[in-house]
Amino acid sequence: MKHLLLIMTVCLSAAAGATDAPPCLDHGSPLQMNDQQVIDWKHTSKNQFHARAHIQGKLTQLYRDKTGHHHFQMQIEATTPDSIEVIYNEDFGTVPPLTVGASIEACGDYITSNQNAGGYSASPDGAIVHWLHKSTNNSHDSGYLIIDGVVTGQN
Repeated sequence: MKHLLLIMTVCLSAAAGATDAPPCLDHGSPLQMNDQQVIDWKHTSKNQFHARAHIQGKLTQLYRDKTGHHHFQMQIEATTPDSIEVIYNEDFGTVPPLTVGASIEACGDYITSNQNAGGYSASPDGAIVHWLHKSTNNSHDSGYLIIDGVVTGQN
């Protein structure tokens, strides 16, 4: 059954135009789009709550890049539209030009970020998704970022 879900996840990504996207995994199991769950976490969870996210939407605002990371706002496509800050580490590959209105799919780690914590400022959107790249260790699932059908984060 797990293998079938993995195949279905890959097929769904391919149908969305991202033919070389890896599956989005959460502890090794396929993670379907969870836009509404991410919005719920943003509004109900404590600062620094952490989980896996698989979201899609549109790039709505560019933030200043910080220390080799692209930061931008993504409008999540769900029943109640909301935004989240997406953070991509350039060490894992270049990204296509970031333009407002670009179609985004992100698979990575969600963190509620509505207060300063551990030397990091709160996100302007109250939550972030990061770790949008191939994992550097075996104990953490890989992620990815798709911008207008171009998969990044696999280098």
